[in-house]
Amino acid sequence: MIKLLILINVAAFVAEVFAGDALLRTFALWPLGVSGGGVGGGFLPWQPLTYAFLHANGAHLAFNMFGLYLFGRDVERTVGAPRTWQLYLSSILSAAFAQLAFTALSILPAGPVIGASGGVFGVLLAYAVLFPNRIIVPLIPPIPMPAWVFATLYAIVELTLGVSGTEVNVAHFAHLGGMAGSGVLLWHWLHGTPRES
Repeated sequence: MIKLLILINVAAFVAEVFAGDALLRTFALWPLGVSGGGVGGGFLPWQPLTYAFLHANGAHLAFNMFGLYLFGRDVERTVGAPRTWQLYLSSILSAAFAQLAFTALSILPAGPVIGASGGVFGVLLAYAVLFPNRIIVPLIPPIPMPAWVFATLYAIVELTLGVSGTEVNVAHFAHLGGMAGSGVLLWHWLHGTPRES
């Protein structure tokens, strides 16, 4: 499932290269009741799903797919392909709803959102729950830490940046929404899924 998701994301990015803003108008996640301005888009019902398969540039795609591959392989081996899809779907949908809610409340600027980050954050949380003591060495800072510490620190950084309004072109609350969607689903599965001690 993880390889299939990566393939779909890469194929969507190739389509973006050729179609340009046409895909953004229709498939990016636009705020409720907001027109797309110069790009000419607006909210459509399928966007809480489709936005997650579009990316701003090659680096955005590569970073998300690296995270999905890095954490998703072991999650899929543990919970299986169908549950991995459910987890990813739950994460991107909850990320979308979080983004829509915060823009509707005028906490975030109104504009389109794209990227698989909400799904990747959901998979990261699943990895940290299933393999809490596995050691991860992040790029910045390159300090070894257990997976649960890495996921917790990442969530705190996202919350801090979101509340402070730093990096306004990054959907921090969508990332946290992805973790929330994953967490709700994991809560239902925990009693039946073995975890690494």
